[in-house]
Amino acid sequence: MMMGNNRYIAVSGNMGAGKSSLVEFLRHHFSVTPFFETNDENPYLKDFYVDMHRWAFHSQVFFLTQKFKLHQALARTNGIVVMDRTIYEDAEIFASNLYRMGYMTRRDFQTYWDLYQTLSDALRPPDLLIQLKCPLRTIMKRIRLRGRPEEKQIDPTYVRRLQRLYQSWFRRYDLSPVLVIDTSKIDFVQDLIGMLDTMQMLERYLGSKGRF
Repeated sequence: MMMGNNRYIAVSGNMGAGKSSLVEFLRHHFSVTPFFETNDENPYLKDFYVDMHRWAFHSQVFFLTQKFKLHQALARTNGIVVMDRTIYEDAEIFASNLYRMGYMTRRDFQTYWDLYQTLSDALRPPDLLIQLKCPLRTIMKRIRLRGRPEEKQIDPTYVRRLQRLYQSWFRRYDLSPVLVIDTSKIDFVQDLIGMLDTMQMLERYLGSKGRF
Protein backbone atom coordinates (compact mmCIF):
# COMPACT_ATOMS: atom_id res chain seq x y z
CA MET A 1 0.00 0.00 0.00
CA MET A 2 1.39 3.37 -1.03
CA MET A 3 1.92 5.67 1.95
CA GLY A 4 1.41 9.43 1.95
CA ASN A 5 3.73 11.91 3.65
CA ASN A 6 1.40 12.84 6.49
CA ARG A 7 0.65 13.11 10.19
CA TYR A 8 -2.45 11.39 11.47
CA ILE A 9 -4.79 12.83 14.14
CA ALA A 10 -7.65 10.76 15.55
CA VAL A 11 -10.69 12.39 17.19
CA SER A 12 -12.37 10.03 19.65
CA GLY A 13 -15.38 10.17 21.94
CA ASN A 14 -18.88 8.91 22.59
CA MET A 15 -21.95 9.70 20.50
CA GLY A 16 -22.76 13.39 20.85
CA ALA A 17 -19.37 14.31 22.32
CA GLY A 18 -18.59 16.67 19.42
CA LYS A 19 -16.28 14.67 17.14
CA SER A 20 -17.68 15.86 13.82
CA SER A 21 -17.79 19.45 15.06
CA LEU A 22 -14.14 19.31 16.10
CA VAL A 23 -13.10 17.80 12.77
CA GLU A 24 -14.88 20.68 11.00
CA PHE A 25 -13.14 23.11 13.36
CA LEU A 26 -9.76 21.62 12.43
CA ARG A 27 -10.57 21.78 8.74
CA HIS A 28 -11.55 25.44 9.03
CA HIS A 29 -8.66 26.67 11.21
CA PHE A 30 -5.81 24.36 10.17
CA SER A 31 -4.59 22.80 6.95
CA VAL A 32 -6.02 19.33 7.46
CA THR A 33 -7.80 16.73 5.35
CA PRO A 34 -10.80 15.23 7.20
CA PHE A 35 -12.08 11.67 7.04
CA PHE A 36 -15.60 11.17 8.38
CA GLU A 37 -17.56 8.10 9.40
CA THR A 38 -19.87 6.70 6.76
CA ASN A 39 -22.95 6.31 8.96
CA ASP A 40 -25.39 7.31 6.22
CA GLU A 41 -23.99 4.64 3.90
CA ASN A 42 -24.59 1.76 6.30
CA PRO A 43 -27.49 -0.22 4.77
CA TYR A 44 -28.12 -1.98 8.10
CA LEU A 45 -28.22 1.01 10.45
CA LYS A 46 -31.95 1.78 10.44
CA ASP A 47 -32.75 -1.91 10.84
CA PHE A 48 -30.18 -2.14 13.63
CA TYR A 49 -31.87 0.53 15.74
CA VAL A 50 -35.19 -1.32 15.33
CA ASP A 51 -33.86 -4.86 16.00
CA MET A 52 -30.35 -4.89 17.49
CA HIS A 53 -30.31 -8.66 18.03
CA ARG A 54 -30.79 -9.41 14.36
CA TRP A 55 -28.65 -6.72 12.77
CA ALA A 56 -25.80 -5.98 15.21
CA PHE A 57 -23.23 -8.28 13.59
CA HIS A 58 -24.05 -7.13 10.05
CA SER A 59 -23.93 -3.46 10.99
CA GLN A 60 -20.64 -3.74 12.86
CA VAL A 61 -18.91 -5.69 10.07
CA PHE A 62 -19.98 -2.99 7.63
CA PHE A 63 -18.59 -0.24 9.88
CA LEU A 64 -15.33 -2.16 10.38
CA THR A 65 -14.68 -2.71 6.67
CA GLN A 66 -15.59 0.86 5.78
CA LYS A 67 -13.34 2.21 8.53
CA PHE A 68 -10.47 0.08 7.22
CA LYS A 69 -10.99 1.59 3.76
CA LEU A 70 -10.89 5.09 5.31
CA HIS A 71 -7.62 4.23 7.06
CA GLN A 72 -6.17 3.07 3.74
CA ALA A 73 -7.22 6.32 2.03
CA LEU A 74 -5.86 8.30 4.97
CA ALA A 75 -2.48 6.58 4.66
CA ARG A 76 -2.23 7.64 1.00
CA THR A 77 -3.01 11.32 1.71
CA ASN A 78 -0.30 13.94 2.21
CA GLY A 79 -0.28 16.61 4.92
CA ILE A 80 -2.22 16.50 8.19
CA VAL A 81 -5.12 14.07 8.14
CA VAL A 82 -7.90 13.83 10.74
CA MET A 83 -10.09 10.77 11.40
CA ASP A 84 -13.55 11.09 12.96
CA ARG A 85 -13.52 8.00 15.26
CA THR A 86 -10.95 5.22 14.89
CA ILE A 87 -11.23 1.58 13.96
CA TYR A 88 -10.22 0.76 17.55
CA GLU A 89 -13.43 2.32 18.86
CA ASP A 90 -15.56 0.41 16.38
CA ALA A 91 -14.37 -2.86 17.89
CA GLU A 92 -13.37 -2.12 21.48
CA ILE A 93 -16.33 0.13 22.27
CA PHE A 94 -19.30 -0.46 19.99
CA ALA A 95 -18.97 -4.12 19.00
CA SER A 96 -17.80 -5.09 22.49
CA ASN A 97 -20.79 -3.32 24.00
CA LEU A 98 -23.22 -5.13 21.73
CA TYR A 99 -21.66 -8.45 22.64
CA ARG A 100 -21.82 -7.69 26.37
CA MET A 101 -25.47 -6.69 26.05
CA GLY A 102 -26.29 -9.97 24.32
CA TYR A 103 -26.98 -8.48 20.88
CA MET A 104 -24.12 -10.47 19.31
CA THR A 105 -23.53 -14.15 19.90
CA ARG A 106 -20.16 -15.42 21.09
CA ARG A 107 -19.57 -17.04 17.70
CA ASP A 108 -20.37 -13.85 15.77
CA PHE A 109 -18.29 -11.70 18.10
CA GLN A 110 -15.28 -14.02 17.84
CA THR A 111 -15.50 -13.90 14.04
CA TYR A 112 -15.77 -10.11 14.19
CA TRP A 113 -12.86 -9.83 16.66
CA ASP A 114 -10.57 -12.00 14.54
CA LEU A 115 -11.31 -9.76 11.55
CA TYR A 116 -10.69 -6.64 13.63
CA GLN A 117 -7.31 -7.86 14.89
CA THR A 118 -6.23 -8.82 11.37
CA LEU A 119 -7.18 -5.40 10.00
CA SER A 120 -5.85 -3.31 12.90
CA ASP A 121 -2.48 -5.09 12.84
CA ALA A 122 -2.04 -3.84 9.27
CA LEU A 123 -2.73 -0.20 10.17
CA ARG A 124 -0.52 2.54 11.50
CA PRO A 125 -1.67 4.08 14.81
CA PRO A 126 -2.39 7.83 15.14
CA ASP A 127 0.32 10.38 15.79
CA LEU A 128 -2.09 12.13 18.18
CA LEU A 129 -5.39 11.09 19.75
CA ILE A 130 -7.78 13.91 20.72
CA GLN A 131 -10.01 12.60 23.51
CA LEU A 132 -13.37 14.36 23.81
CA LYS A 133 -14.82 14.16 27.31
CA CYS A 134 -18.47 14.93 27.90
CA PRO A 135 -20.90 13.92 30.71
CA LEU A 136 -23.70 11.52 29.85
CA ARG A 137 -26.49 14.03 30.51
CA THR A 138 -25.03 16.45 27.96
CA ILE A 139 -24.52 13.66 25.45
CA MET A 140 -28.15 12.55 25.68
CA LYS A 141 -29.35 16.15 25.30
CA ARG A 142 -27.23 16.60 22.15
CA ILE A 143 -28.49 13.34 20.66
CA ARG A 144 -32.08 14.54 21.13
CA LEU A 145 -31.36 18.00 19.72
CA ARG A 146 -29.66 16.81 16.56
CA GLY A 147 -32.75 14.75 15.77
CA ARG A 148 -31.32 11.98 13.62
CA PRO A 149 -34.26 9.67 12.75
CA GLU A 150 -32.34 6.47 13.49
CA GLU A 151 -31.43 7.75 16.98
CA LYS A 152 -34.94 8.72 18.14
CA GLN A 153 -35.57 5.39 19.84
CA ILE A 154 -32.08 4.87 21.22
CA ASP A 155 -31.98 3.43 24.76
CA PRO A 156 -30.17 5.68 27.28
CA THR A 157 -28.79 2.50 28.85
CA TYR A 158 -27.04 1.73 25.58
CA VAL A 159 -25.35 5.15 25.53
CA ARG A 160 -24.46 4.85 29.23
CA ARG A 161 -22.67 1.55 28.60
CA LEU A 162 -20.77 3.12 25.71
CA GLN A 163 -19.68 5.91 28.05
CA ARG A 164 -18.25 3.42 30.53
CA LEU A 165 -16.41 1.51 27.82
CA TYR A 166 -14.96 4.76 26.49
CA GLN A 167 -13.70 5.71 29.92
CA SER A 168 -12.03 2.30 30.27
CA TRP A 169 -10.55 2.43 26.77
CA PHE A 170 -9.14 5.93 27.27
CA ARG A 171 -7.42 4.79 30.47
CA ARG A 172 -5.59 1.94 28.74
CA TYR A 173 -4.92 3.63 25.40
CA ASP A 174 -1.14 3.91 24.80
CA LEU A 175 -0.64 4.00 21.02
CA SER A 176 0.11 7.75 20.82
CA PRO A 177 0.13 11.04 22.76
CA VAL A 178 -3.34 12.14 23.94
CA LEU A 179 -4.90 15.61 24.08
CA VAL A 180 -8.01 15.80 26.30
CA ILE A 181 -10.76 18.34 25.55
CA ASP A 182 -13.82 18.61 27.79
CA THR A 183 -16.54 19.59 25.31
CA SER A 184 -19.04 20.30 28.08
CA LYS A 185 -16.85 23.17 29.27
CA ILE A 186 -15.37 24.43 25.99
CA ASP A 187 -17.71 25.49 23.18
CA PHE A 188 -15.51 25.71 20.09
CA VAL A 189 -18.52 26.03 17.76
CA GLN A 190 -20.34 29.18 18.93
CA ASP A 191 -18.28 30.76 21.70
CA LEU A 192 -15.33 32.95 20.65
CA ILE A 193 -13.40 32.33 23.87
CA GLY A 194 -13.93 28.60 23.45
CA MET A 195 -12.67 28.81 19.88
CA LEU A 196 -9.53 30.65 20.95
CA ASP A 197 -8.87 28.27 23.84
CA THR A 198 -9.23 25.27 21.52
CA MET A 199 -6.92 26.81 18.93
CA GLN A 200 -4.27 27.45 21.58
CA MET A 201 -4.42 23.84 22.77
CA LEU A 202 -4.18 22.49 19.24
CA GLU A 203 -1.38 24.83 18.20
CA ARG A 204 0.89 23.12 20.72
CA TYR A 205 0.61 20.02 18.54
CA LEU A 206 -0.12 21.46 15.10
CA GLY A 207 1.74 24.75 15.11
CA SER A 208 0.14 28.07 14.27
CA LYS A 209 0.23 27.24 10.55
CA GLY A 210 -1.23 23.80 10.91
CA ARG A 211 1.97 21.80 11.11
CA PHE A 212 3.30 19.52 13.84
